Amino acid sequence: MSERIRTVPEKAATPSETVVATEPAGAPLEGAPMAAFPAFTFNPLALYKGVIRRFFKVYRHVIGLLIGANVAYVRALPPYRKKGLRSFFPRLSAFLLRPFVHRHLVTLPFPRQLRRRLEMLGPTYVKLGQIMAIREDLLPKVVTTELQNLFDRLPSIPFEQVQAIIERDLLGRLEDLFDWVDPTPLGSASIAQAHLARTHAGEKVVVKVIKPGIRDVIQSDLKLLQIVGHFLQWIIPRYQPQQIIEEFSAYTIREVDYSYEADNAEIFAANFQDLPNVVFPRIYRELSSADVLTMSFLDGFQPGSEKTRSLTDEERARVIDLGAASIIRMLYQDGFFHADLHAGNLLILPGDPLRIGFLDLGMVGRFEDATRRRMLYYFHALVKGDVEGATKYLTDMATPGAGGDMQGFRRAVADMARRFLMHSKSGDYSIAQLILESISLGGKFRVFFPVEMTLMVKALVTFEGVGRMLDPHLDITDVSQKHIARIFLEQFNPGLLSRTLLRSAPEMVDLAIQLPRLLSSGYRFLDQTFDGKPQPNPLAGLRTGIVAGSCIVGGVLAVVFSGPPILWGPLFGLALLLYLFGK
Repeated sequence: MSERIRTVPEKAATPSETVVATEPAGAPLEGAPMAAFPAFTFNPLALYKGVIRRFFKVYRHVIGLLIGANVAYVRALPPYRKKGLRSFFPRLSAFLLRPFVHRHLVTLPFPRQLRRRLEMLGPTYVKLGQIMAIREDLLPKVVTTELQNLFDRLPSIPFEQVQAIIERDLLGRLEDLFDWVDPTPLGSASIAQAHLARTHAGEKVVVKVIKPGIRDVIQSDLKLLQIVGHFLQWIIPRYQPQQIIEEFSAYTIREVDYSYEADNAEIFAANFQDLPNVVFPRIYRELSSADVLTMSFLDGFQPGSEKTRSLTDEERARVIDLGAASIIRMLYQDGFFHADLHAGNLLILPGDPLRIGFLDLGMVGRFEDATRRRMLYYFHALVKGDVEGATKYLTDMATPGAGGDMQGFRRAVADMARRFLMHSKSGDYSIAQLILESISLGGKFRVFFPVEMTLMVKALVTFEGVGRMLDPHLDITDVSQKHIARIFLEQFNPGLLSRTLLRSAPEMVDLAIQLPRLLSSGYRFLDQTFDGKPQPNPLAGLRTGIVAGSCIVGGVLAVVFSGPPILWGPLFGLALLLYLFGK
């Protein structure tokens, strides 16, 4: 091996440091005769390889967690509930089953038991816990707060395994691929770890490698989780376990394939090409694969580090403004945003001018165009202090569950927004906290939101937290207003409306073709109604014709002008007609 590659000395692999084989599974040994035709085997259970083994491990931890939850519940009972026959069955079951659970776990509070068992189950369940940690709209705050500890640094794998994966995936020797690779990892997470390296062209890069065996374990776990999700949905439908698992599966599958992160980085770079002071890592496609990702090294420092203290007031204000412009643009203009945003994924890049950079782009959120517009109007209303408007747009994005109380949720959200606005006069106002607590109210009223909403809140919380690291007296509303106002006004730009109309041209043509037939049918209906037998309600036929005409007009306006302010008139008129003639 070339001396330019920094590696650790070769040594015998211990059981915990097994070197990954570079030959594909099932490859013949060197010198063995090749069969003329490979043997055909059919295994209908191959898709579920490893699921049964993982099932029993998960089953053991689930049973232990249920027993531990019961023990924690009995331990938290007030003294009078522990006397006589009060809470008899929980107390009896806790007494009988407690010896079957590890004593170091059963004595912990339930949230800590949950976190520890997720860590023991491995990377899939660590990632699941991380998703659960941001679902404050579904889970109690005491649980989500404890699960946030799952974001800590995790153990790394030996460099020999990293080297084997790089050489296997990139089809070459390490010294031929890179000029130098640091065997000490920059960081290690539940799925992958990163190493600093240098290309033969002298460019400093970061090489991220998915840990060996992780993909197989995750695929087995996801199959098992989907089965468990159907079962849990029947037992505890209030917490929407099936929805959490489905969302988690969709995001995790993408995280174990670096081709998605490479695509995300290039999409972000294209979206921000007119803002050169917002930087994303450049992807080296020739040195990347599904398991290996090579990207440019961004030489900066994280907010809150010692170097942050040396920034001038002007530089601090610039970082805050760039951060606000970036987050608001991702969320409300592009509808494509960083969904795993925290202080560790942000960098301040020194220089003239000062820049900011975003890292770890494997997990992204996407808003459909209609949802993005509602989010834009909602955030704009919050910034402007419009309580009624903000409440309306938020409830428009909510989905009521079984027994959901949408009216009660609307009233509770409006009251909370008013209280927050009253506190804003004293400078203590967090838009992210208001949104988070508003969404959290959904669980109480059986009203739920898509996961992108909570991921959006996480991005806003991160921005506010980083901003206040730089300026403790930061006014988030003031910083956000100019950026959100610009995007809001662009929604009604004639050029944008023209492009929207052109995209909808096929639907407009189809509507124009169908319009004479619809009008003719409405006319015939009205003619037959007035010439025939009198109706109990003389306006019943007229009602249908007017409602149909209103729907057509409203549909045309909806296609031409995409935006709630344009639709308020037609929709209000339609609602009034339905109310007057619908009885």
